[in-house]
Amino acid sequence: MVNRSDTRNDTRNGAGANLPTLRHHNAALVLDLLRAAGAAGISRLELAERTGLTPQAVSKITARLRAEGLAAGAGRGAPTGGKPRTLLRLVPGAGYAVGLHLDRDELTAVLVDLAGTAVVARTAPLDLGAPADEVLTGAVEAVRGVGAAGPERRVLGVGVAVPGPLDHREGVLHRVTGFPQWDGYPLRDVLARRTGLPVVLDKDTNAAALGLALGAPDAGDFAYLHLGTGLGAGLVLGGEVHRGARTGAGEFGHQTLRLDGPVCGCGGRGCVEALCLAAEARGDRAEAARVLGTGAANLVALLDIDRVVLGGRTVAADEDAYVRGVRAVIEERARRDGSGRSVPVTVAGGGDRPVAEGAAQLVLAPLFGRVGGVGDFAGPVRGAVPGSVPGPGPVPGPWPPGGTAVRGGRAAGQDTGPTGVGSWE
Repeated sequence: MVNRSDTRNDTRNGAGANLPTLRHHNAALVLDLLRAAGAAGISRLELAERTGLTPQAVSKITARLRAEGLAAGAGRGAPTGGKPRTLLRLVPGAGYAVGLHLDRDELTAVLVDLAGTAVVARTAPLDLGAPADEVLTGAVEAVRGVGAAGPERRVLGVGVAVPGPLDHREGVLHRVTGFPQWDGYPLRDVLARRTGLPVVLDKDTNAAALGLALGAPDAGDFAYLHLGTGLGAGLVLGGEVHRGARTGAGEFGHQTLRLDGPVCGCGGRGCVEALCLAAEARGDRAEAARVLGTGAANLVALLDIDRVVLGGRTVAADEDAYVRGVRAVIEERARRDGSGRSVPVTVAGGGDRPVAEGAAQLVLAPLFGRVGGVGDFAGPVRGAVPGSVPGPGPVPGPWPPGGTAVRGGRAAGQDTGPTGVGSWE
């Protein structure tokens, strides 16, 4: 049981712990504060005060980070009665992550530096219904393209965001709505072998929600609703992306609103996704926004979240109409139930870009101790990945520490994929 009165031994509230087994954790805390400080930098004394680590421990960590090229000097701070303090900053170009969004009809790839800035972005057509080898070839080319789009780009790994449902822990797709032939396909491991880089896989909505949460640490509990070629939700509850026990949370688009409604791609009837997209297809955007708002109001009532964030290319086509429509339904529900509580409705902006940029954060966030689950990665066993930099601290082994070896296939001896997808690699 954690003693919350002793912040120096509490690793869950952001405080450091002076134990050899937590050297990686402590370095991640320091790196995260360096990133938050930006170009202005932060002193070692401030790092010690904010992490709960001793000044000696901070000096050792920052010396190691500077030796690895992850931190550098940022000048001197204003004097406070004594010698001016030396400031340190993160070196954004010390490493990069590729964020890959595989949508039903389009591929977006971005290269994001350690500060979270997208320095390269590319988009290309994609047919998710094509054979697996064709889809993977396009993905590999996109990874190599953005990774090589500049001098000395050191790539840490690849974050891949795709429509759900899927198994985030195992990196395996389930019956992607409209493309059931992908069921059971080990996308994470195949892409890791094809690129030679660590790979982490998640749903498109979860990736976007993670990126938004990291960009606004005080955002509270919120739902990111993505309306593009499909409809889904990413949930941030208690400061973490909520994936559920089987990583299947967020299938928002397939809640039934009309029992005798149109058939959805999932096989059900009257799903929010089917009703929304049908209204858009016939040019009735007000109805599409009203339907989306009805689903959002259900979510607000169920989870008591603090805000709703809209995103996706369909929303981007008329942001104001969707914000007005969704907000109207939520406010009407609040008046009806007597709560009177107005939940803000905002737009992420950028169309589908937040998904790709959030996918890159699936790789970067563990480096800064912002999310757990390093075992979600697949990558080469032992040693540095070619073209990559190691994680902070002297922990030996693959990056990130605890990363797993690439596992090919779904089960031992299985080397063929489902009909219509092609051979498993």
